[in-house]
Amino acid sequence: QVTLMESGGGSVQAGGSLRLSCTSSTLINDRYCMGWFRQAPGKEREGVAFIYSGGGRPDYAASVEGRFTISQDTSALTVYLQMNSLEPEDTAMYYCAATKVYGSCPRPLAISFGYWGQGTQVTVSS
Repeated sequence: QVTLMESGGGSVQAGGSLRLSCTSSTLINDRYCMGWFRQAPGKEREGVAFIYSGGGRPDYAASVEGRFTISQDTSALTVYLQMNSLEPEDTAMYYCAATKVYGSCPRPLAISFGYWGQGTQVTVSS
């Protein structure tokens, strides 16, 4: 049973930073992709950042490129999302997601990911 546990959400003012963490309770597969989606009220779930356990360049949404950085500690089954220069538009529930995959991360569509965390709220005030 795979459980993804998120932490690190909170409230900050615009321009501030937050760091999210997501740890898997068990090894998902010898190769996998982990990352983050977010969903604001009334909006669809949006892929934010993803990283492949085998290495390579992470994938970012255009809206966060240059401000957010995803990293991983595969020995700890953990991914991190460092969020800098936060904007009110970043306010959302952030969900950790993972999937078994070989080669690279799939397209950042929710349907491509089979494992999900409960979500952590990020609120950015202006």
